[in-house]
Amino acid sequence: MTDVQTMTTDASSTPAAPGRLVVQRGLFTGPSTEIPDEMYVEVLSGHAERRRRHVRVGAFGRVSTNTYFGRFPASYWQRWTTARSVRFEGRISGAGRVMLRASDTNGVPRTVAVHDARTEDLRLEATLDRFLDGGGLWVEIVTDDAELLLHDARWTVEAPAQQRHTSIVVCTHNRADDCAATLAALADEREVLGVVDEVIVVDQGTDPVESRPAFAEVREAMGPTLRYLRQPNLGGSGGFTRGLHEVVSAAGDVPTDALFMDDDVRCEPEVVIRLAAFAQYTAHPTIVGAQMLNLLHPTQVLAGAEYAVLENLTNGHVSEGAVGESDVTSYFPDGTKNVQDRRVDAGYTGWWSCLIPVEVTRTMGYPLPLFFQWDDVEYSYRGRAHGFATVTLPGAGLWHADFPWKDWDDWHRYFNLRNAMITSALHSGFPVRHVAATLGDLLGRYLVSMNYGLAATLIRAVEDFLVGPSVLDDGGVSATARIRGERSSYPETVMHPVDDAPGLGPSEMPIVRAGGTPSRTGLVMAKRFVQQALGRVPHPVGAVGAGEAHWWHVSLFDRVAVTDAGQGGVRVRQRDPEAFKRLGRDGARVLWRFVREGDEAAARWREAAPRLTDAGNWHRLFGLD
Repeated sequence: MTDVQTMTTDASSTPAAPGRLVVQRGLFTGPSTEIPDEMYVEVLSGHAERRRRHVRVGAFGRVSTNTYFGRFPASYWQRWTTARSVRFEGRISGAGRVMLRASDTNGVPRTVAVHDARTEDLRLEATLDRFLDGGGLWVEIVTDDAELLLHDARWTVEAPAQQRHTSIVVCTHNRADDCAATLAALADEREVLGVVDEVIVVDQGTDPVESRPAFAEVREAMGPTLRYLRQPNLGGSGGFTRGLHEVVSAAGDVPTDALFMDDDVRCEPEVVIRLAAFAQYTAHPTIVGAQMLNLLHPTQVLAGAEYAVLENLTNGHVSEGAVGESDVTSYFPDGTKNVQDRRVDAGYTGWWSCLIPVEVTRTMGYPLPLFFQWDDVEYSYRGRAHGFATVTLPGAGLWHADFPWKDWDDWHRYFNLRNAMITSALHSGFPVRHVAATLGDLLGRYLVSMNYGLAATLIRAVEDFLVGPSVLDDGGVSATARIRGERSSYPETVMHPVDDAPGLGPSEMPIVRAGGTPSRTGLVMAKRFVQQALGRVPHPVGAVGAGEAHWWHVSLFDRVAVTDAGQGGVRVRQRDPEAFKRLGRDGARVLWRFVREGDEAAARWREAAPRLTDAGNWHRLFGLD
């Protein structure tokens, strides 16, 4: 085995050559031990030692960076940026062969360049001219009877004529420890802080982040780069918009981007470098988002790109050809890697990490004061109407709490429904009868499933949409308190620990499995309505798992314990004929109002949108007047 000098890397790597900009670092392990190394570099044969900034490949070994974080998204760079080529750079100790590899939209690999390396600096260039429909770039290392050490790896592009500036905005509310951990992850990597002007923390909680010892350490490490603001809780919309306002106000004539980041993510600091660098080269100001990886399943991507069906009041749809809730370290049967080779368009991108150029805000205004839910969707679709694209960038990702593990029966659903209607009214043809039918179908499912609190939540959301723009006068503060209070009168909205749930025992509530999905759902819905109304249900009691809590199954019970989606307890639903009739009447009444008044309400929302998104309205909400 060839003797190779031991490598210990500092947090900062060798800077790019003069006239070039680092757009992506070569990383070989994650920011924490919970992240599998295969997300960064894969050992195809032999042995390799993987560290954050270097990989040591043993004799007769082979490694590949054809991985989620190891690939360079060449297709996205060719389509959306002015860059014409990219260079892979690094330092080599030892001996071996380094190959620059590429793929097409179907994942079929090809070799772009081969270099027989010895101890030296490495530079492999690729022209961005054969990736328009899809494909990426990566490197593979093969050794013979000597080992090879690659360190200070990076992808660089010729520096832009005018460099953009970036500031990070972190919005937080009573997640002080999570927020401090996210800030600490950023502070630990000096290269990341080197590409931002400021890190603005907007704290809207009653348990302030600044009370944590970890925050004091972050403040010392970041120095004047960190700016900490306190304000009353205006939801994610208000927190992120406050930070965006600060960035826009300070930018002046300097091209600047605001990079939003949630407080409760497991942060991959590299996301900052990749989003900020991509924005440097976009041909036109572009909203650029990161992909969300599932926190509990760190090799799963929630969606490579998403879109909403505004007329159906739904979002979270995976764009065709995009990776969707699957293991990106796995392979397809044909031997190709489960990575997103095909370039896909996004309708919107989530604000767990999203970059917004100040030019976008100055052209079309600030986000709507929706408190939270659908604010990111609305802003991207408004951007599209103004000619601004939204791109969700592969390989730029961080970990967020798994959405499927969040229960739908929550007060958040009010904002989801109300804000979906507002967004649909603003950015679609808003077919009132179709939207009413969609809401009616949801209401029916909630009623037969004994989700009475959820039915009441839907009714309130429709009523407030019909009230019109005045419901946003306080940024959603009063709506939050009111919907929580209204839902508290419905017992099934409360999650019980499994050992404290009323009447939950193996003899009292046996597990009852669900059958298959009905083919004639309309007839089944009518049958379940009759059964629930008359009390002629097949099962007096039972227990149902979260994954089987379909409306057609849960409606077969008089009393049922349903496992919460987060697996922390159960919710006990009890047939209540009075609530069933009352909510059915109230729901029918409000939906009939919606059919009659929906067009007029939508017109009022469209008329009010410029005022709601104006800086003056947000100044008032922030208390800055």
